[in-house]
Amino acid sequence: MDQIMIRVEDLKKEYKLGQIGGTTLRDELQRKFAKMRGKEDPTKKIGAKDYTAGETFMALNGVSFEVKNGERLGIIGHNGAGKSTLLKLLSRITAPTEGRILLNGRIASMLEVGTGFHPELTGRENIYMNGAILGMSKAEIDSKIEKIIEFSECRQFIDTPVKRYSSGMYVKLAFSVAAHLDSEIIIMDEVLAVGDMAFQNKCLAKMKQAAEEDGRTVLYVSHNMNTIRQLCERCIVLSKGKIIFDGDVEEAISAYSNTNVDSVTSYINLEDCARPENTSATAFMHSLEFLDSDEAIFSRDNAIRLKLNWTAKTDLKGVYFRMILRNMLNSPVGLIQSELIGDFSNGETQDTVFEFDPKLLADGRYHLSIALYQKGSLGNSMALDHVTKACSFQVISKESELADTLNWTHTWWGSVMFPQMRIIKQED
Repeated sequence: MDQIMIRVEDLKKEYKLGQIGGTTLRDELQRKFAKMRGKEDPTKKIGAKDYTAGETFMALNGVSFEVKNGERLGIIGHNGAGKSTLLKLLSRITAPTEGRILLNGRIASMLEVGTGFHPELTGRENIYMNGAILGMSKAEIDSKIEKIIEFSECRQFIDTPVKRYSSGMYVKLAFSVAAHLDSEIIIMDEVLAVGDMAFQNKCLAKMKQAAEEDGRTVLYVSHNMNTIRQLCERCIVLSKGKIIFDGDVEEAISAYSNTNVDSVTSYINLEDCARPENTSATAFMHSLEFLDSDEAIFSRDNAIRLKLNWTAKTDLKGVYFRMILRNMLNSPVGLIQSELIGDFSNGETQDTVFEFDPKLLADGRYHLSIALYQKGSLGNSMALDHVTKACSFQVISKESELADTLNWTHTWWGSVMFPQMRIIKQED
């Protein structure tokens, strides 16, 4: 029977909302006297929300699972689902409100870049400090330090204080320490996002080796579904502090995608949508409407028409429109640009209708990011207004096409369906 390395039983973590206590006695007294007089809290930041006394938030609510020796477990979920809270509890950084965590072995955790590093110490000194924290003797660390330095690709800077390291160097050394020191359980929270692509692949290979050959247990949290696929053999999906799926990686990714499904509608009000900070705001998009479909569901054989209602906020010359398509896993599918719309005067409002051909898109749902822009003298684009996640639409096949198509999945085949190849010449 496989040895259980981690057992989590009915784990709950509750936080109180709002500010808890002041930084000084003076703040506490001001807050108390203001409350007695029915006045607003004078220490509250401008715009901060008032929470009623006792209002709480359940970051985790009844989570239970087991991880066996040598298992590579992925944990995915949207922001605020409880992933980082779970890892902090497993790493004993904070204590649970209810429930139990049983650990069978030492833990090496990387919850952020350079966790446990002292900025004033050199890379070499931090290796010894991390090893000592994990309970290793100096002789044990001496036997591994050359492998750690070699793997980290930081040999030239190993005797330099880590406060002078770049974020990439930081994560390389931190990962190398966690991967080589004698810990039975390795916990990582999105740390590989900092390293370059070659180092990410190197780390994933090292984690597979650590699990398969050395029998170490790996817990990995990431929003990158490709690295989850490469590393993990089992995956847990968290949503609102609860486990909604525990099992096969591909099924977990599908469950994760389905929790991110926006309601599909033909009319989208863009006025309250968030805009990036670098948008010039010299134009404003009010609404976007899918024509010819009340539910924004289209066949690949028919062109998709959209009507954009927008206003010029200043005199504009050479205005264009573009859309970025992303699939349900938020991977880019393609960029669609319009021809020149024209020149417009300050205050002029337009209803502009666009049309594009979805023939190459596979069945499924797609997100749209949209922008009005001008072209610069060097060929670069300058956004006049930009909404990063404006709306969704769905593409479906006709029933007559289904019998002649593959069981298409975005995981293996992607989002683009190329036309059937023509046979130019066939020889006997």
